[in-house]
Amino acid sequence: MPTPPPFRRRRLGRKLTRMRTRAKLTLEEAAKALYRSKSTLHRLENGETILDVHLAKSMMDLYDQYDPDLVDQVLRAREPGWWTTYGIENQGYIDVETEASHVRDLSPLIIPGLLQTTGYMRAMFEAHRLKRTKRWLENDIRVRQIRQQRLVEPEDPLSLHAILEEAALRKVVGSREVMNEQLVHLLDMAERPNVNLQLVSSEQGVVDGMATAFTLLGFARPDEPEVLYIEYLTGALHIEEERELQEARLTFGFVASRALSPQDSVALIERVLAE
Repeated sequence: MPTPPPFRRRRLGRKLTRMRTRAKLTLEEAAKALYRSKSTLHRLENGETILDVHLAKSMMDLYDQYDPDLVDQVLRAREPGWWTTYGIENQGYIDVETEASHVRDLSPLIIPGLLQTTGYMRAMFEAHRLKRTKRWLENDIRVRQIRQQRLVEPEDPLSLHAILEEAALRKVVGSREVMNEQLVHLLDMAERPNVNLQLVSSEQGVVDGMATAFTLLGFARPDEPEVLYIEYLTGALHIEEERELQEARLTFGFVASRALSPQDSVALIERVLAE
């Protein structure tokens, strides 16, 4: 499945669609008035192609809607993502997380990337069957570290609700020293008000919904739909359909109701660490 268009372009495209709809113009009518083809306007509204500032201003005139943020959005949508400096392939996730205000992560057997220590992520990357060059490895690590900085920003930090199985704590990734450091880091992060960490204990047995890892990303703007992200062997799914989003919300909520409370989860991490 191809990588979806960059998130900023999709967000801009949705705004253009809303503006045209409020103006009560069909795609064909708007395209004709803007001296563009219907397919061109369709691709712009889907975020598949880049919008230029002059056309954006023409749209505001045609739709009789002045939006002071539109030009800024157009310029931002044209900028390359910060991660491209590190030569990292996006797969449709990093740009979404960069814009998100809250993340719900269901990760049964692996510590979520936002909560990994450098030692843990290094061991994960080195264990991959496709061996990375040293530069590739260090770039991967650096990008993940930059992503993690949003959790500790003093103003408006990223909100994270992560659920994982007890087995993720006991799986030795790298070495026991690496795992000890990782568990201590989880305890530190669990103290942050913007981090909600829950564990599904081994005693709980099978919990419906824990068979597949997925991430739900939400945004501060109420008109911005959530994004469901599911990674698989050869790519990733990037889902915005409301029916599937609702199923993911219900699944996450169900697992959270079966998981230990944040306080009991911390106690379990401390027991595993003591062992």
